[in-house]
Amino acid sequence: MIVYAECEFFIPTVHSLKEKRAILQRMTMRAKQRFNVSVAEINHQDVWQRTEIALVAVASDTNAAKREIDRAIAFLETHPEWECTKINIEYL
Repeated sequence: MIVYAECEFFIPTVHSLKEKRAILQRMTMRAKQRFNVSVAEINHQDVWQRTEIALVAVASDTNAAKREIDRAIAFLETHPEWECTKINIEYL
């Protein structure tokens, strides 16, 4: 089973693309290392204070894949420099 999630974040503290990419790279790498998910920025690459991240988990059981996605999203939401504005989860 494949679980796919899109999360949009607002980053009010950054003032350049360089600052945004530093935060984004740090958080996506940590999510990949801690959880069994793939992570990539899929939208708003040239906008300073917004980003959209896609997460994908693949497992033999729907619940296992959903649990990994939920844990990764919860981890990403704990970062104090950004706030999650939208989450969309799909089952493929």
